[in-house]
Formats: sequence, structure tokens, C-alpha cells
Amino acid sequence: MPELSVVVPVFNEQGNIPPLLAEIAAALRGRAYFEIVYVDDASKDGSLAALSHAKAIYPELRVIRHGAQSGQSTAIRNGVKAARGAWIATLDGDGQNDPADIPKLLAMRAESPAAIKLFAGWRINRKDSASKRLGSRFANGLRRRLLHDDTPDTGCGIKLFEREAFLDLPYFDHMHRFLPALMQRAGWQVLSVPVNHRPRGSGMSKYNNLGRALVGIADLRGVGWLIKRSKRTAIEEL
Repeated sequence: MPELSVVVPVFNEQGNIPPLLAEIAAALRGRAYFEIVYVDDASKDGSLAALSHAKAIYPELRVIRHGAQSGQSTAIRNGVKAARGAWIATLDGDGQNDPADIPKLLAMRAESPAAIKLFAGWRINRKDSASKRLGSRFANGLRRRLLHDDTPDTGCGIKLFEREAFLDLPYFDHMHRFLPALMQRAGWQVLSVPVNHRPRGSGMSKYNNLGRALVGIADLRGVGWLIKRSKRTAIEEL
């Protein structure tokens, strides 16, 4: 059984699949027992064909496909549910996250307390457009003020977390943007780790600032309500 599952959600990322798979394999072979779980969110380009071809090259690769486009959070959750590793590493499928950072996160986990269940990537040198960086800075600041999650960058796609802890979290669309706050609500600790960030490999971004803002406001209110209504109680078996 793999000790680590790398979950990669994709939607119309045909050109980014081969190079990213090669980088994941290069980063982890000989360092960990791992599998790679790609979740194709009903892509309309050649993503599924590229993944089917790649299975003959990478024995670690497993492919899951959505019957209908369902969004990144659903793709991540379904990938985690299908994963066999006790720990999960996630990457965005556009190539902007560097798989070489996964061993760094694993090393941080090895020397950290067991109470830390999420190691969140922190893009300190972003390679996005100025408008996208400005929008993310505003969203991160607003989220930190309202949720007090003390996390500088929740939008970074590269994360390492315990599978069991993740599946115990409440699920809703766009939940992947609030993992630090949800983990802390569950009683776990979170550590932000500086990671590399790169320009998109090919294709176009699937998001814009306005679209993120419209859903983000409603999500912030919902997560704030969840935090206020949470209750944790220590138990012991007699």
C-alpha cells in the first residue's frame, strides 16, 4: 500500500499532464511509496486521452473521471476518497505548483508534532498577473480577519494533509479554499510552508477575480457560521 497519494484535479489541462507527471515521478521515486491519483473533471479537450496514454508509462498512476463537471473541491474530495495512502499531497493540474516541494513537506511532517495535520504551501514569490495577485491578497486578508485562521495563503494548490482528518471535515463546494480554518475547527494544527511557484505551463486559467469574490463572500459567511457552531469535547473510554 502506498504511504502517500498525490491527488491532482484537472479540467482541460491536456498540455500540462505529461510534464507534471514526469516531475512528480522524478520528485518521489526512491523517496516514498506513492501513487498518483488524477481526477478528470469531465474535461472537453484531450486530457482523458493523455491520462490514458500516461498509464502505460507511470505504473503509479490511477485515473478517475467525473461524469459531469463538478468543480475542484469535489474533484479533490473524490480523489482523496479513492486514495489508498494515509497522507495526501495535492497539486494544481496547471503546473504552477512544483512537485519538488512535496519531499520538503514530507520532511517537515517527519519533524513536526502529530497534532499538525495540514502542511499548507505558501507562495511567497507568485508568478501570476498583478490583478490576480492583488485579488488574492485582498481575499486572504479578509479571510484571516474573519476566520482568524492565521494562514497567509489558502489558495496555494500544494498541500500535505492526513487523509482521515480531511475526510472528517464538513464537505461543501469550494471547501478546498478553507482547509486551514476547517482543520483548526476540528482541533488540529496547521503549518504554512514556503514553496515555489511557477507560470502556468499551458492553457488558460479557469478562474477570475470577480467569480471568486462572488462565491467567496457566501463561503466566508458559511465557514464562519460552522466555526461558531462547532463543539469539541474530550472523551475517554471506561
